[in-house]
Amino acid sequence: MKAYDLRRWASLTGLIILLSACETPTPPASEPPPPPPKQVGDPLVIKGRELFFKETFNGNGRTCGTCHREDHNLTIDAAFIATLPKNDPLFVAEYNPALAKNFENPKLMREFGLILENQDGPDTFNMRSVLHVFAQRVTIASNPNNRFHCFSDTHCPRTGWSGDGAPGTQDLKAFATGAVIQHFTKSLNRKAGVDFRLPTEEELIAMEAYQLSEGRQEELQLPLPLKSLVAAKGQEIFNSPTQGKCSFCHFNAGANVGPRSPLGQGNLNFNTGVEDLPDQPEDLAGEPNNHDDGLGTPGDGAFNTPSLVEAADTGPFFHNHSVATIEGAVAFYNGDAFNNSTAGQAIRGGASKAINLDATQVVSVAAFLRVINALHNIDELDDMLGAVARNEYLDGEHPEHVIKRSLNDIDDVIMVLAGGSLHPDAVSDFKETRALVEEAVQYPSRRIKLAARAQKVIARAKSRIVS
Repeated sequence: MKAYDLRRWASLTGLIILLSACETPTPPASEPPPPPPKQVGDPLVIKGRELFFKETFNGNGRTCGTCHREDHNLTIDAAFIATLPKNDPLFVAEYNPALAKNFENPKLMREFGLILENQDGPDTFNMRSVLHVFAQRVTIASNPNNRFHCFSDTHCPRTGWSGDGAPGTQDLKAFATGAVIQHFTKSLNRKAGVDFRLPTEEELIAMEAYQLSEGRQEELQLPLPLKSLVAAKGQEIFNSPTQGKCSFCHFNAGANVGPRSPLGQGNLNFNTGVEDLPDQPEDLAGEPNNHDDGLGTPGDGAFNTPSLVEAADTGPFFHNHSVATIEGAVAFYNGDAFNNSTAGQAIRGGASKAINLDATQVVSVAAFLRVINALHNIDELDDMLGAVARNEYLDGEHPEHVIKRSLNDIDDVIMVLAGGSLHPDAVSDFKETRALVEEAVQYPSRRIKLAARAQKVIARAKSRIVS
């Protein structure tokens, strides 16, 4: 090589090295770790959270968190299940011979995210999706006069997809007992003291406190001053008594009927015809005899109303994951299955015509649901990042874990908004937030300052979505 070429090569090499140094983030100088986080929070909630995610009750290895994943919106779906190792307790029926038959249906679990339930007795099988446990404080209470049986004259919680998910007293505490018997057992004998241990009263109280602390503690107050023209139109259609009619059953986009509804009060059951849809997951899997009859034994075909605030990032939708997208879930109410159902006929009678939204109206309502879900995630993120910025435990969870978990909610907001082509400016803010949080995870010494910066960015994002 000529001397000139050598000099040119050396010059180019130096330039490449210089450019590479500019592009590669320089690790921070050695900094002291943050001080130990402050212990804050309700001790009962902290205890309940620990039990919910770690206690196996001497059973088959499952915990409540096996299906209600803290890193996946307190639920599971087929896509998430596909990421789990083969020895995850969720798959216990695949490696415990005593549970190989009639404990789970691995095919429907892995392809549709469905869990086997025995509401109508040990020899009757239903396949249901996993309900998240957000906002239960404002979504599960109903008027006991609307129930054919209830343990209380004033309070009648609806747990599970058909409102009858708990044995005995049927309240949220009893739901945990039923879950242990149904899902934690070592064999189908389901014998307490042998296949599992039952939760103590103190444990049930603590787990109830934890579940009631998750998510919204009060209802939205609609209408919201939304900045997206499409989402604002969707909110208008949602609340219209002649177009969407959604607020008849989802007042303020929650799980309850309106305060002056002639149907009753609180969270109610309706037969909306989901089980009459063609091509159910059970049908596609060649198991058409597993159709779910809803509330009661035998069932009346009715299922309780879920909240819509948390919907857009917790799909697929309905009790059997029969619809994959939020747009598809809105469009369901245009179809024959709903309009010919008991609930559909009631809606038709009250407003003289069935729901019939055009494609742009379906997209608008779905955009509204996407936006309120993004706002819900922003509120959750504000709690998480705020705890990290203050260097506090969050319900017993160390800031190091909280900041990692916040990445899931950030990704949810990006997915929900970008999936509906909504608020690209806010999506950019959340990508910036993600970079800050990733840096905080990588460099714990910067965690407190970076969490505070991330909080400011999500506040800016929120201001782009709602006035």
